[in-house]
Amino acid sequence: MKNRNIFLKNNISKKIFKSRSLNVLSKRFDKKFQEVQKEIKDKNKTLSILDKKVRLNFKTKDLNKFKRFKTISIVGMGGSILGAEALYDFFQEKIKKKVYFFNDLNETKITNLKKKEDLSKILFIIISKSGNTLETLSNLFSLRIIKKKSKNIILITEKKNNLLFSLSKKQNLFYVEHKPYVGGRYSIFSEVGILPAFLMGININKLRSKILECLKKKNTKFLKESCIKLVSLINSKKYNNLIFLNYAPRLEKFLYWCQQLIAESLGKRGKGFLPMISNSPKDHHSLLQLYLDGPKDKLFHFFSINQKSKGIINFDKSLKIKSLLNKKKISTVKNAQQMALIKCFKVKKIPFRVFKLHKFDEETLGQLFSYFIIETVIVGKMLNINPFDQPAVEQVKISTKKLLS
Repeated sequence: MKNRNIFLKNNISKKIFKSRSLNVLSKRFDKKFQEVQKEIKDKNKTLSILDKKVRLNFKTKDLNKFKRFKTISIVGMGGSILGAEALYDFFQEKIKKKVYFFNDLNETKITNLKKKEDLSKILFIIISKSGNTLETLSNLFSLRIIKKKSKNIILITEKKNNLLFSLSKKQNLFYVEHKPYVGGRYSIFSEVGILPAFLMGININKLRSKILECLKKKNTKFLKESCIKLVSLINSKKYNNLIFLNYAPRLEKFLYWCQQLIAESLGKRGKGFLPMISNSPKDHHSLLQLYLDGPKDKLFHFFSINQKSKGIINFDKSLKIKSLLNKKKISTVKNAQQMALIKCFKVKKIPFRVFKLHKFDEETLGQLFSYFIIETVIVGKMLNINPFDQPAVEQVKISTKKLLS
């Protein structure tokens, strides 16, 4: 894929697959690719959130009154919060505000926030598509911040009969409608991701500006090749695990977002990958033996950033030590470890893909988000799986509510 912001490379050998199968999948990709393009233009479809003409359910001028808050606390679960976390993690160095994330049931975290901060000076963004997410409501009411006409609360939920929406009306709280046709894991470019991004000081126009790059003719080769090979790997039932080898710490939260996207969208009817984040080169010293010499059931994705270290490793002359590390940059050492592993993977014929970011701006991260959304949807459609639902998860939610009744 020709892209000045991201380097993408496929190293999944065609020799693993039957040529006849690849030809069939090639035609299937073309059909599903056209479906996706149509869905982006359909204002009632999930993927319409990628369309340049999409209208968000808030105006930035209405959010200006919230810009005065120097501390933000975002409360949500899964896709309602993972996108915002990924944005904060990636741009943390330039974001001037303190941001807390409540994405689990952790009493200690709530207690510590109450001790450390003046809650009246924190902007709370509460997000739940259904408006009834148990963990989100548990955290919200444990914080005890709800007061009539509170000026430091934003609620994002569907406009229907649910607890959060009812609360917004009864207490006269600032409310933003969650689009009913956009599921959490696809909501990064909707109100769910864009509103927190704006209030964190991220350029939301640039974030959305290049999100359809992978659909342009000059870029579709990598997308098509990837989708066909991913579907072939899943259908083979030999490759069940997808390992994200992360050499860029600022991408860790993005990969957790990606983990949910892939697991929840494709993990159906006995199919799918188990996506796992493996922080590298740290995991070279714990999991690498298994990766190289264990079961051949894994596909690997290398993630890195083309960034050179400012500091240089210098040995004090008085130590009289000779080392190959002397005068080397830390980025040089990390890059050598990654290249060495790639070389070993090639020798052992272990399938992998490479994602290398050349820039650290909103356009680049926006492209990365959108690429994985589009690829995952197409792969799901090619597998005859609905990539937008999560029926098994809903069963657990229903069962949990019965136990609490």
